[in-house]
Amino acid sequence: MIQQVKTDLYAAKAPLEWAVIGNGILFTAQIPIGTDGAVVEGGIEAQTRQTLDNLQHTLESAGAGMQQLTQVLIYVTLREDLATVNRVYAEYVSAPYPNRAAIIVSGFAREEMLVEMVAYAAVSEV
Repeated sequence: MIQQVKTDLYAAKAPLEWAVIGNGILFTAQIPIGTDGAVVEGGIEAQTRQTLDNLQHTLESAGAGMQQLTQVLIYVTLREDLATVNRVYAEYVSAPYPNRAAIIVSGFAREEMLVEMVAYAAVSEV
């Protein structure tokens, strides 16, 4: 059975949940939006930080933390932004690090977005 994780993140208009749990695994995709639903301004650093803040909030809402992350897939539109993403990401995670991949994409559904993260975490059922 799949369980929704209730968060305080902006309520999406699309038919989706910010996170669900199934078989002890949390599944989530996070984007750089603030409480008003708008993509944050300030470039890749601000967007990465907002995306990771949203991820951290989601994990905490599920009774977990960043240490429960098992895998993070990072999508960016510019290869040169990966150094900034890595620097900010290192502020949020610690050893043992989750498995990770970084993918360069041509764009996102919201064209002002520069980053998106898909993450999986080992959690207890809520």
